[in-house]
Order: sequence, then structure tokens, then C-alpha cells
Amino acid sequence: MHRSKLMDQYMEQLLQGRRKQCRSLVRGALEHGTKPESLYFDLMWPAMEEVEQLYRDDRINIATEHMATRINRFVADQVQGNLEDAEPNGKRIVVTCADGELEELGAQMCTDLFEAEGWEAYFLGGGVPNDEILSLVGQIRPEILLIYGMKPQGVPGARAVIDLIRDVGVNPTMNILVSGGVFNRAPDLWKEINADLFAESARDALKVAGEAIPRVPEVRIPGAPKKRRRRRKSPLLLEASAITSGR
Repeated sequence: MHRSKLMDQYMEQLLQGRRKQCRSLVRGALEHGTKPESLYFDLMWPAMEEVEQLYRDDRINIATEHMATRINRFVADQVQGNLEDAEPNGKRIVVTCADGELEELGAQMCTDLFEAEGWEAYFLGGGVPNDEILSLVGQIRPEILLIYGMKPQGVPGARAVIDLIRDVGVNPTMNILVSGGVFNRAPDLWKEINADLFAESARDALKVAGEAIPRVPEVRIPGAPKKRRRRRKSPLLLEASAITSGR
């Protein structure tokens, strides 16, 4: 089945809440030779983005958005078992996200794909306190912390956890990568919250993370007073808050 036709059929069934039909379409694609990673990149990921856009545009209600997102996540769970794992590359990644179904779906798919690429992946999901994220990255010492799918109201929290990690210095060479959500709609916002890297999609995240070199930690002179971060109301942070009307 041609991919664009598959996408059209999948979205039709997805928005009508037809789990069985969505599962059948994906199973048929796999049986006809479609690679599992292609279903991530060219079906489930764009379907997730389209559902999000339809909801933000008030073209579907929250019930339809929740239903479609849960079906898409259910399908992703089925496809994940068909991914072929590459040889371990010795790298680790921790993935967290905003507290929401759409955000968790995107973060979960990123985790699946990183794992298939040979990364040792740890998926936290949303709603994890900053101090517990700090503790985990200090314990695991990953090369990358991925923060996915932040909502506008969650941007100050993302900045807070990044500042906490940097101030404590538990893993100074770790890069912090942000992707999805408001970061995709407000160019350079990732720089304002002191992240190291940005990727628009899962495909981009794999490339950016794979090419990243260890972060060069800030050198502090022993005995010198610690620099205080100047908390200012960034125009981009204000813009992020105004991008959506509470969505």
C-alpha cells in the first residue's frame, strides 16, 4: 500500500476511534514489507502531529484528541516489538517530557527509536520532580537528556531543571536536547532556557544526538564567588506563553 494512502486511511480510522482498524492497517503494512522505523517516521509520528494541530485549531474536541492519541500509542506499542535493535553504541539517554498524553507519546516513540539505534534509553515520561531528574542523571550519567514536547506554561519549569542540573554539576559533559511542543513553534526558545541542542522531530533528534560531542563544562576558579544567573523576562519566553490559548 502506498504510504500516502496508508496515512489517509489511518487518520480516518484514528479520528473515528477505531482501534481494530488502525491495528489492522499497520499489521498489513508490516506484512507487505514496510519497515517498522518507517511506520514511526512516516505514519505514527505525522499522525501524532496532525492530531495535535487539529486540536489546537479547534477542529477536533478533547475527547477525539484523547481517543486518537491513545490509539496511536497503542499502535506504537505493537510496532515497537518489530524494531530491530542495532549493536549497543555505549551511549545513554534519559527521556522526559511534559505531563500529557500527546507529549508522552512523542517521548515514548523517541525512546523506542533511540533504543533501536543502540542507545541505552531510560524513559521517565512526564510529571517527574526536578530533584528526581537531577538525581537520576547523576546516577546514570547519560550523554543526552531529552526534554520532549513542552507546553508553553511548562517552559519556566524546563528552564529550572536545566539550571538546577548545571548549577549542581552532577553530569557536566551531558548535553540537554529539547524537541517538540512549544520549542517547535518558537524559534530559538531552546537557547533562552540554556539547552544545548534542539531537534524538531524524532528523526532529527537521532541525528543531532548521534553527532553531539560532549559538552564542555564551565570552569570555575576555586574560591571565586558563584555567578548568579540573571533571571530576566525573555521576549521568547513571553512569546511562548502567548503562542496558544492555554493549549
